[in-house]
Amino acid sequence: MKRILPLGLSAFLFLGISACGLREDAATLYKQETPLQVEIKNEPKISANQETEIQAILTQNSQAVIDADFMHVEILKQDGTVAAPMEEARNEGNGVYSFSARFKEDGLYYIRIHAGNEGSLISPRKQIIVGHLTDAEIESLKQGPKNQESSSGHHH
Repeated sequence: MKRILPLGLSAFLFLGISACGLREDAATLYKQETPLQVEIKNEPKISANQETEIQAILTQNSQAVIDADFMHVEILKQDGTVAAPMEEARNEGNGVYSFSARFKEDGLYYIRIHAGNEGSLISPRKQIIVGHLTDAEIESLKQGPKNQESSSGHHH
């Protein structure tokens, strides 16, 4: 009886450990991430108080995102103040989204895109120079971008 108990326990442990083995299809059991990518295009020379058309081309898995869950845009000045509040971009079709902007004064600005599709979210920003920069803004450019603040919450 003393020999059967350790043998039975060993067999039970062996079966338990073998049940914990890796499944061949384990990778397909988890949600596969499909990251979004956006390319922001603007006119090369932007002047203050002039209507400017800006485009954002949204792709996912190298395919145009025809109808994103949401695509919002906001414009911030270099000092962090809001130059234009968040608004929804126009869907022009074939993954192209556009919006109009009018910068009130010369300076360094950032365009921030908030986009989401099929559970994937992105929030990139692009630096825009409008007219002439002040010495402080030129110095800011030389120092490079500040760490982007992380934000959470819904953007749509």
